[in-house]
Amino acid sequence: MGLEQPYLLIVASSLAIGLAAGFVMYRADFCVTACFRDAFLFRDFFLMRQLLLLVVVSMALFEAGRLTGLIGNYPFPLLGPPSLGNLIGGFVFGIGMVLAGGCVCGSLYKLGAGSVVGLVAVAGMLVGSTAYAEIHPQWAAFAKTTVLVGDTITLPQSLRLPPWTLLLPLAAAGGFWLWREFRAGRMERPAHAVGHLAAWKAAVVLALLGFASWMLVGMPMGITTTYAKLGAAIQSLFAPDHVDALAFFKLQSLDYTPPFADRPIRGGPGPQLDAIAAIQYPLLLGIAGGACFAAARIGEWRLHWRLPPRQWLSALVGGLLLGLAARMTPACNIWHLWGGLPILALSSLLFLVGLLPGTWVGARLLTRFVIR
Repeated sequence: MGLEQPYLLIVASSLAIGLAAGFVMYRADFCVTACFRDAFLFRDFFLMRQLLLLVVVSMALFEAGRLTGLIGNYPFPLLGPPSLGNLIGGFVFGIGMVLAGGCVCGSLYKLGAGSVVGLVAVAGMLVGSTAYAEIHPQWAAFAKTTVLVGDTITLPQSLRLPPWTLLLPLAAAGGFWLWREFRAGRMERPAHAVGHLAAWKAAVVLALLGFASWMLVGMPMGITTTYAKLGAAIQSLFAPDHVDALAFFKLQSLDYTPPFADRPIRGGPGPQLDAIAAIQYPLLLGIAGGACFAAARIGEWRLHWRLPPRQWLSALVGGLLLGLAARMTPACNIWHLWGGLPILALSSLLFLVGLLPGTWVGARLLTRFVIR
């Protein structure tokens, strides 16, 4: 099999998965930021239960796929050993996603539905991701020297256990608890909006899409390296020599053999069109396009821009922090919570530990300075 066919399959798969994800997230208004923000601001854990459902279903699907041979590349590419960089990056990410009003995917699907503030947040992510290249050597050295466990990626690996001995009991326990929540009526809320999709249904569909991504592309969903690539491409138009001189943009962080291929493909955060561009550009466009289609189909697409100036500033600052943190940790909440957490990746667990207090700080800043 030649190299062109895997690339075409990756592009088509990523685009289709992105379109479906954007459609579903818009119709359900499913945003990871709201899951954490509502818990801290209002003590409302409804959306957090939906996120737990997504993780539990993904955990069961991923492990079943691994046991049956439907998915390979286990653990999936780009997961590194746990370090304090994951923890600190998660903390900064938590602040940023609350101030931005959405995470990297949440801001993107809102942009697709006509949110100009979402566009401001995405612009901030581009700038923050690109600015990270200036501090990459120092941050990479810090992350390397603070690695906690250097020879393992997941918790089962560190305990020298087969993954199923931890993952399947956890998935079963989580599934039983969620079943009780369903029976108690705490997983659904009345909704009268046209075209509304129940949050629990969105969580299940998103878990299935993550599984499809791993099976077809070779890894779960993730888009944040794209922000760095696009930022580098824009910067290259004005300062090509400076971009060429930055070590970050010379990295080839992705090197793996995707499903249905017989040779490895490679890519990095630089401006060139490579494997990461083939995976993430279609996914990014798909999420925005799926949300645009979902909004237009029910007559809801329109530009939303009449907001107080402080909310515009908050979205910009939040976006900057998101872009920077996504490279510090590295990756985003979608990658870690929908991909790494279901296989108990240690870096993703540390990201979550940092994300929780970061979201709390972001909520305090939001209520103090933005939506007083």
